[in-house]
Amino acid sequence: MSFNLGFIGGGNMSSGIFKGILKSDDHLVSKIWVAGPHLENLQHWKDLGANITTKNGEVVDNCDIIFLGVKPGILSNAIAGCRDTLSVQSKSVLFVSMLVGINIENIHKVLKVLPLQSRVIRILPNTPMAIGAGSCLYTEDDNVTKEQCTLLENLLKGCGVCERVPESLMDNLGILTGCGPAFMYIVIEALADGAVKQGVPRATAIRHAAQMVVGSGQMVLQSGKHPAVLKDEVCSPGGCTICGVAALENGKLRATLINAIEAAVLKTKEIGKK
Repeated sequence: MSFNLGFIGGGNMSSGIFKGILKSDDHLVSKIWVAGPHLENLQHWKDLGANITTKNGEVVDNCDIIFLGVKPGILSNAIAGCRDTLSVQSKSVLFVSMLVGINIENIHKVLKVLPLQSRVIRILPNTPMAIGAGSCLYTEDDNVTKEQCTLLENLLKGCGVCERVPESLMDNLGILTGCGPAFMYIVIEALADGAVKQGVPRATAIRHAAQMVVGSGQMVLQSGKHPAVLKDEVCSPGGCTICGVAALENGKLRATLINAIEAAVLKTKEIGKK
């Protein structure tokens, strides 16, 4: 890929995507730029060969596709920083926004201060993209071409699954994929704690709890069976698994996970209104 790729904001999610892109080995790291307020926080980008700067406008000057990885509340300031340090007066840029709760229309409103022809793809990635096992949703504005969508998919192919969805699903489904890893980390930790309570060494318990979750997910994806069917296949009549399932039902695990998704979605909508 011959184009220059930029990131405005070099935090955890941007870093995850950056590492996922490097995994596919299709994009020269010397053609990647990242801007952030503190160079010391970008040192790991530089160590891997990327260009780092404190000037957002320098990223826009040099790059054709730019990921917006700042927090929603500082987007306007970040784009103002682009304008104040920008050298070029006219160019076409594809912005890829990963801002939670901020729709394409509002992103365009902020970008209007720049003397650019801006196109916008909105993505909702998750942190497992850093190891090539992520889930990334995307939707595009009316001016983005099919070729640009394909370009994004190819760019992120080393990060995991990248799927186009209508913008109407971005927030609700994006919460499942984006926040879900944190919920699963809690599940892994809790299951490991249960094994530790029964005398299993912690490191061993965590390792096998994590592998069990990986395997369970692959069973759903590869078998095509409904999770309830797979659950029933493990539950022998009067066996230990169904006793554990009964304990989960008594603890309202299912309802708690449903409520967790709802709470996160409501927070996303609140962010979008600000």
